[in-house]
This record gives sequence, C-alpha cells and structure tokens, in this order.
Amino acid sequence: MNLNDFQDLIERTRNEMKKAVKGQDDIIDLLFVSLFSRGHCLLEGPPGTAKTLIAQAFSHVAKLKFGRVQFTPDLLPSDVIGVNIYNFQSNEFHLTKGPIFTDLLLADEINRAPPKTQSSLLQAMNEKVVTIDGVDHKLSKEFFVLATQNPIEQHGTYPLPEAQLDRFLFKLILDFPDRDQEIEILKQSTMRALNDKGGLGEIKPIISRKELAAGFQLVDDIRLETKIIDYIVDLVRATRSDPMISHGASTRAANAISSAVRAKAALDGREYAIPDDVQALFLPALRHRIVLTATAEIEAKTADDVLNAIMKRVDAPR
Repeated sequence: MNLNDFQDLIERTRNEMKKAVKGQDDIIDLLFVSLFSRGHCLLEGPPGTAKTLIAQAFSHVAKLKFGRVQFTPDLLPSDVIGVNIYNFQSNEFHLTKGPIFTDLLLADEINRAPPKTQSSLLQAMNEKVVTIDGVDHKLSKEFFVLATQNPIEQHGTYPLPEAQLDRFLFKLILDFPDRDQEIEILKQSTMRALNDKGGLGEIKPIISRKELAAGFQLVDDIRLETKIIDYIVDLVRATRSDPMISHGASTRAANAISSAVRAKAALDGREYAIPDDVQALFLPALRHRIVLTATAEIEAKTADDVLNAIMKRVDAPR
C-alpha cells in the first residue's frame, strides 16, 4: 500500500462514517490518527453528543470486533477481563473471557466505576495483555480502547487516576453540533424511524484486516527528522517547568505524540512529519496529562489555555 492508496482508503472510510455521525468531523479524523498510531482515546462531552454512536460506527467501518462495558459503581475487575470458573465435569478451571477480549472496547462512562475496576484496564492498554490468576493472555493486535465520560455529571463518579489518563493517547472534547448539522441529524433520525433501520443500518464496513495491517506498516515507515523530535521533547519538557502546571507530561506523552504525528503525516499524504502536525496534536495529546496549579484554577485558566501559551513560547523548527 502506498500513500495514495492509504489516503483513498481513509477518505472512503471517513465518508462512510459521516453517514451516521454528523458534525464531528475533527473527532473522526483524530480517531483515525489514534487507531494507526496504536493509541487509545477518551471522549468527553455532554450526554447526547453521539459518543457511543461514534464508537459503534468506527468499529463497524474499520471491521473491528466490538465490545462494550457499561462502567457502574458495582462493576468488578472480573466483569471486564474475565474469570476462571471451575468445571465439575472435567475437574478443570475454564476461562470465561470478559469483554476486553475484543478489537475495539467501548468503556462507557468509565469514571462511574471505582479505581479498582478502572485499574483492570492498565495492563491491557499498555501491553495488550491481561493476567488472570497468574496466567498472561494476549489481546488482539488491534486492541483499541474508546472510553467516554460526561463532564457535567459529578454525582457518583470517580476521577480517573493519572496513571490511567497517561495511557490515553488523546482526550477529545465533543460539543453540540451547529444549527444546520442538528437539523440534518433530526432529518436523518426521522428517515431511520420511517425505514425501521438502526443507526448503523446504512453504513458499510470498508477497511479489511489486510489493509489495516498495511496501514500500520505505512505509518511506522514515516520518518521523523531530528528537528521534529527535538521540537516534541522541548514542548513536553516545557510543561514540567511552567508556573501554571504542578505536574507536567511524562516521557510516555512525548513518545505518544511522536507516534501520532507519523499517523497524521500519512493521513495527509506525506512521507515525513512537519511542525504543524505536532501543533495540531499537542492539545488533545496533553490536555489530560497535566495538572494545573491552584493559581491557574483561580485565574480560570484551562489546560488548553496553558498548552497554547507553551506552544507560542517554544520556537518551532523551520
């Protein structure tokens, strides 16, 4: 697969997704970046902004096996990863696999489960392996977590630990569509009701396993020049000395950005990354990885405000 073939494949897949998901074009593009850089995504937005539909449509067009876990306060780690059950007929333990054994896992309302259950995803997200009763079980090579959370619902939620947030490549913020898009959504919903079709009834799977593997290889072959690597490192290190940030981004964050800019370059049809790629991905890749100081919160600054200031301060390579 060459870059032109890859671009054509993604364009056809993107257009297919847009049949079901309206008004979230930027989010869809970043999902493709995340997939081909082998990252995970956290979707945050008000209820009713198509977070679940995006996950379902994305798995459908990319031909990824879909699994879903509705995170609740009484959810146990074994409900996610699985459990060994004793079979009295064979006198052996049999592994009942949890929903984590899939390609795309939708962790719906992930911040409603207690930290013990949230931590069941840590090993899987980092190593694509889960350990059950001392035995390692490999997950799919395409294993990809899409987690959702609603920002306005605070009752009954648990904050995600920093170790888990750091395992998400992007935190994507969804907002309500504009007026024209919202009208189009209502018209589309009416037509689905009349035709008695589900939300995914009209979209088709596009990406084959062979094409997915070829896309991964293509992205891995995108080169990063030394000046781009230096720029990424300088930006990440700047978060550790900024007076508005109490805890800056980790080395894992720098490594995640370097993988993501390769994917973005390939999606844009280039064999090399440019500073614009880094700048386009800096906010979604770091907004969840930094902790603001009390002073920043008193001044009503957001993570995006502080990160934008850092980008203006750190010189980009020419």
